[in-house]
Amino acid sequence: MTLTNLLAPTYQQMLRTLVGLLEKAQRQMPDQADDLPAARLTADMLPLAAQIRFAVFQAQEAIFRLRGEPVPEWLDAIAAEGRNAADVPGSLADAMKRIDEALSFLADLPGDTLDAGAELSIAIDLPGGVAFDLTGEQYVRDWALPQFYFHVVMAYAIIRAGGVEIGKADYVPHMFAYLRPGTMPS
Repeated sequence: MTLTNLLAPTYQQMLRTLVGLLEKAQRQMPDQADDLPAARLTADMLPLAAQIRFAVFQAQEAIFRLRGEPVPEWLDAIAAEGRNAADVPGSLADAMKRIDEALSFLADLPGDTLDAGAELSIAIDLPGGVAFDLTGEQYVRDWALPQFYFHVVMAYAIIRAGGVEIGKADYVPHMFAYLRPGTMPS
C-alpha cells in the first residue's frame, strides 16, 4: 500500500462521515443545530467547530508535508479558525463548507502524489518549543493519522453528547460497501 492509497481515501471517507453527522444533526435538531459548533465535551476542551477545522487542516496539511511543500497561508488560516473557534465557532454551514473544500482538494490529487514523501524528513514544531523529527512514513503513522482521527472522534463525541442520535454505523458508513449479502440484521 502506498501513502497516497492510504491517506487520500481515509481522509475522504472520514470527512464524508463528518458531513453525514452534521446533516443528521440538522435533520434531528433543526432549531438547535447551529448551537452545536460551540458545544464541547468539557470546559477545557476545544468546541466542535475547532475539532472540524483541525480535522480539515490535518487532512490537507499532510498532503503538503509529504510533497515537501510549505503549508500554504490559506491552510494556516483554517488552523487559526480552529484555535479561535471558542470565540468564533461559526455555523454548521461554515463547517460543512470547510469540509467540502477539503474533499474537493483531496479529489484532485494525482494517484501517486504522496508516495515519494515516505523518506522525506519532516519536522513538526509545536508551541512551547516542542519539536519532532520524523520520516514521512513515521509522520503518517505516528502523527498525521492519529491527529486526524482524534479530531474526527472528538467531533463525533461532541455531536452525540449534544443530543444527536448517532451510533457506530454513523461513524463507519463506508463499511457498508463491503457488507456481505444476507448478513445485515433486521
